[in-house]
Amino acid sequence: MKILLTGSSGFIGSHLGPILDKKYDLTNLQSDLTNHKMVKEEVESINPNIIVHLAARTEVEKSFYEPISFSDVNYTGTVNLINVAAKLKNLKNFVFASTMEVYGWQPISDQVQKVSIPKNFEAFDENTKPNPNAPYAVAKYACEKYLEYANRSLGFPFTAIRQTNSYGRTDNNFFVTEQVISQMLQNPQEINLGYAEPYRNFIHVNDTIGCLETVIENFKKCNQGYIFTIGPNQPIKIKDYVNLIAKKIGWNGVINWNTKPHRPGEIFWLNSNHDLITKTLEWYPKISLDDGLDRTIAYWRKKYA
Repeated sequence: MKILLTGSSGFIGSHLGPILDKKYDLTNLQSDLTNHKMVKEEVESINPNIIVHLAARTEVEKSFYEPISFSDVNYTGTVNLINVAAKLKNLKNFVFASTMEVYGWQPISDQVQKVSIPKNFEAFDENTKPNPNAPYAVAKYACEKYLEYANRSLGFPFTAIRQTNSYGRTDNNFFVTEQVISQMLQNPQEINLGYAEPYRNFIHVNDTIGCLETVIENFKKCNQGYIFTIGPNQPIKIKDYVNLIAKKIGWNGVINWNTKPHRPGEIFWLNSNHDLITKTLEWYPKISLDDGLDRTIAYWRKKYA
């Protein structure tokens, strides 16, 4: 099985690549997604059976200030890749890394700011109507719609995964989990963070990798246009998440909230389940939040020692 992986140097790709390399004939895309001609030539020369498309700009916050760049890479670059892949004779699946951010604003997003989380605040799933509310999310949802068009009109095989917030990074502290851990380990007195009130769910990178492996291995069961949310259905308020990390580290400083740039239309409720992918492929997240955070904290503590 010949697999082409895009985004091999990114967070997920750098973990997934070595695993796939042991099982398959793996090639990492070298061309920039915005160089459409080079991408076309490279993909045609490789002629893969499966394409795993992870390459993207993923910093949601930055997408508010650089929407054109995000659209060029995440949408136009993906459309070009799909069009090239659609002409391959032996393509068995196109695995696309989408995002839970496509759900964007929902009515409960406003309610959750006013009351404690009630029991009827359900997790988003594949039947929840997307309403993306960030340039990053708009581009990702547009890719999903283009994939659906290609599947319906051209018989293009694909599986899209609406990933939630993966954590467990070892070389990047821009994202919330690693940013909080890094700040606390380096600043015993105080740290600066953004919004405290949004709810999010988190998945350890090893579970995200396991999900992708399962989709790749079982392409015959899910290559006819499946879109999966992957959970876990365990929402936690960012304020409580930060306090949990502080307790694990033993940090007792001051948290300065709302010190980051304002994000237009901030989403206060993003949470998903994994029911459909569990039913279809028997995959589910295995690493608890406690265990995953312990692993991540241990790494960064050693790094800063």
